[in-house]
Amino acid sequence: MVSIDEKRVYGAREGATAAYVAAEMGVVRVLISGDAVGEFSLLERCTAHDLAAGVGWLAVATDEDVLVSDLSSESEEHAFVRTDFGPAVAVGIRDGTLLAADAAGRAGTLGLETLAADDWHDLAFPDAKAPEQPTVRAADGDLLATDAGVYRRSGTRLVHAGLSAVRDVSAAGVPLAATADGLYRLGNGWMRDLEGPFDRVAADPLSDPGSLGRAHALGDAVYEHGTGGADPETASENGWRRLEALDTDLVDVAYGDGIYAVTEDGTVLVADPGRGPGTESRWRPHPIGVRGVAAMVVPLERA
Repeated sequence: MVSIDEKRVYGAREGATAAYVAAEMGVVRVLISGDAVGEFSLLERCTAHDLAAGVGWLAVATDEDVLVSDLSSESEEHAFVRTDFGPAVAVGIRDGTLLAADAAGRAGTLGLETLAADDWHDLAFPDAKAPEQPTVRAADGDLLATDAGVYRRSGTRLVHAGLSAVRDVSAAGVPLAATADGLYRLGNGWMRDLEGPFDRVAADPLSDPGSLGRAHALGDAVYEHGTGGADPETASENGWRRLEALDTDLVDVAYGDGIYAVTEDGTVLVADPGRGPGTESRWRPHPIGVRGVAAMVVPLERA
């Protein structure tokens, strides 16, 4: 296995996309140019459980605290700042507000632009649909996935937004929820797009509000939406298509100039678009030498 204790360079290029990976060793930055990984390096040693990216911000849920990095700083090696939330399993960012939660159901928000002067504001589950405090499993934007369903942050409150046992959520464009019996899309209530067990779901953060663009759902099979790379006849009636050739051990998908995925054992895959009508993208694998991968994000840049 390649060691990541030292920075490794494989033909790094100018203008590369920076992706960030959460692993049991810490936070890894991966520079991707085209369909090739260039440089990757360990930025922060910690046990990282989740990542969230906003415009110029990166947040990390660890077993000790929630860490935040201002990616607009001029430093080449971005520093992480402790926020004193305590241990966390999930983080999300929306409109400059950081949402964090621990496994026991404690949740809070923090304003990123006033990070130095602000404190965490606790959020409660006043209308929980379970006899005990919900167990938080994932977060995205202002949504939380819990064993009691989806919750949405509304001001200083968390409001139950439907479903029951949810494993993951995506907030971009049209909210999506991954559950044991299907993938759900929020429209006039929650509507099931795909049947079967799903563990993770991701959508392009640049999706237009109310419209679902590039998206992926991970379970016993991998499905994609809106990438335009495969034969339209293979798509389901809800616009999803199954990717037969892609590794089902993926734990997350991220979006930038291209589409990127990562496996639990630390292999980054970069999609090389199909070369003709009816062809799927090829996914080029690049091991980065870490284990226990939990998440991958590509932050948005400030204009």
